[in-house]
Amino acid sequence: MPKHGKQYLEAAKKVEKNKFYSVAEAMKLVKETSYAKFDATVEVAYNLSVDPKQADQQIRGALVLPNGTGKTQKVIVFAEGPQAEQAKEAGADEVGSDELVEKVQNGYLDFDVVIATPMMMAKVGRLGRVLGPKGLMPNPKTGTVTMDVKKAVENVKAGQVEYRVDKQGLIHAPIGKVSFEEDKLVENFDALRDVILRARPASAKGQYVKSVAVSATFGPGIHLDPLNLK
Repeated sequence: MPKHGKQYLEAAKKVEKNKFYSVAEAMKLVKETSYAKFDATVEVAYNLSVDPKQADQQIRGALVLPNGTGKTQKVIVFAEGPQAEQAKEAGADEVGSDELVEKVQNGYLDFDVVIATPMMMAKVGRLGRVLGPKGLMPNPKTGTVTMDVKKAVENVKAGQVEYRVDKQGLIHAPIGKVSFEEDKLVENFDALRDVILRARPASAKGQYVKSVAVSATFGPGIHLDPLNLK
């Protein structure tokens, strides 16, 4: 059993065990139980009854949260010609082709999101060993492999988050910061909830959402009713 510090234990006292909180109650409580000395991230964790080994149950995608994430994402774009110019105009932090591939190969990793045009993927594919383990490889399902790089960059800058089920059937995603007003956190939670519920595979068996919890960085988990996420 991992040992928790005094601040965590004090925060955990505010959360009733075995109680399901409403979304509004959870967002109020997640702010109250945050004890980090910085503007902590509020994260939601879903436990789904899916088998990620099955191709049709690999839930993955991206959405722009109504109120953003509270974090400025650093974006690099692999593109050439008109798409490169569009990416720069949209506010990409760095845009390039072969020279950018080489820069990343040489250890450059100061970015949060990677976008690429389809034509560039043959070159970007060489970075699989670098970007793959960090979850940074561009993917059409998350809108990061596209000809419309302008929209892709704008979406990321506007507060786009990616969600992806892991090997255990879990999805972890940020929905804002502790400094957000409660109603803003609720709106962001609702937006993510809707896309995850719509993504239920037809082949998934039993109760789709087994559990849901929200927490602030370092803070205790606050459980919601998986059958009534409102």
